[in-house]
Amino acid sequence: MKYNIIHRPSFSLVEVELDAGERIKAEPGAMVSMSDNIQVQTDTGGVFKALGRVVGGERFFMNTFYADGGPGTIELAPPYTGDIEALEVEGTIYAQSGSYLASALDIEIETKFGGFKTFFAREGLFLLKLTGYDPLFLSSFGGIYKRRVENKKFVIDTGHIVAFTDGLDFNVRRIGGLKSTIFGGEGLVAEFNGNGTVYVQTRSVDSFINWLRPYLPRQSE
Repeated sequence: MKYNIIHRPSFSLVEVELDAGERIKAEPGAMVSMSDNIQVQTDTGGVFKALGRVVGGERFFMNTFYADGGPGTIELAPPYTGDIEALEVEGTIYAQSGSYLASALDIEIETKFGGFKTFFAREGLFLLKLTGYDPLFLSSFGGIYKRRVENKKFVIDTGHIVAFTDGLDFNVRRIGGLKSTIFGGEGLVAEFNGNGTVYVQTRSVDSFINWLRPYLPRQSE
């Protein structure tokens, strides 16, 4: 599988070249274009796995694309403006709901209970646990960059987390006091510690919605 990410970082799209018989699975609606020999199969991948993905904020069904009779190309993109990060997974990655775009067929997708420390976070109680040794494509709102954490704390707004590698632990807390949380424009933060990498998006969906809300038409009473 070969791939190339273009139009970064605001309107990213990934071009994936598949050899004959090679497969890639992707979120429904992610396909932008494809060769005429690319075929698609839609299924759940198992009812219990599908239900687990739904709990984690993903779709019940998933599309699998494969090249039939020769090599082919497919282009994939997320539904919102932002970047795409390609990870050559060697073990386990934990991702927030909505950041999964596509992956090689062998990447296992599970839902992991995040513990009650995530109860008040926007992302909720569950994370996606992505395990394997193949390409994985994650999407972000805004640009995406990596922050290496090595035996020191790293504090990040929960709305800016895309994913993080195994070997990191975190706690969710308020930033400052109650007044800062309510009136300071800052909400909850995740405090990471351990050894690993955090993938950060430069924009927050929550912040964008709050900025946009005053401009939306109001329903007449």
